[in-house]
Formats: sequence, structure tokens, C-alpha cells
Amino acid sequence: MTKKIKPLGNRIVVKRQEAKTTKGGILLPETAQEKPRQGTVVAVGPGKIDDKGKSVPLDLKVGDEILFSSYSGTEYKADDVDYLILSEEDVLAVLGG
Repeated sequence: MTKKIKPLGNRIVVKRQEAKTTKGGILLPETAQEKPRQGTVVAVGPGKIDDKGKSVPLDLKVGDEILFSSYSGTEYKADDVDYLILSEEDVLAVLGG
């Protein structure tokens, strides 16, 4: 990531997995494709502050492969790469970890 982006609080930055073609090799127009819900964590925030004022670090780390909710987060594009900024609560699972 050439442009630095530092997520705040309990947010993470995810590089979305590339969309794949169909088994028959048909390329669907971008508007007809469902965006992948998997990605790689490229940046993590410092964590959230609990009710007692203590910092609670995130369970996720850079490099984790994750599965996240559909329609969650905010899209961000840098250097022709699509990123997603989302809250740790939007992450459903860490894959292969």
C-alpha cells in the first residue's frame, strides 16, 4: 500500500479478494458480480476503549485472511486497489488460522 492509511479505534483495513470468473470461463460485468466477502487484513487500529477507560487491543493482526459481512464497511480505493475499512465486529471469521 503506497498511501498510508491508519485505521482508528477498533477498525481494520482489508484488501478485498479478487472476483473470480465462472467455471465456464464467463466474465460477468462488474455490476452483475457479487463482491467477494473475503480479504486480507493490511492495517489494524489500536483497539477500542472499554467502559473503564482501558484500551482493548484487537484480536486481528496484519496478514489475517478473514471473512466479513456483506455490505459492511466503507470502500476506499488507492493505487487502483480496492480496500475496505470496517469494524472488527463486522468480521465473521479468521480463515485458516
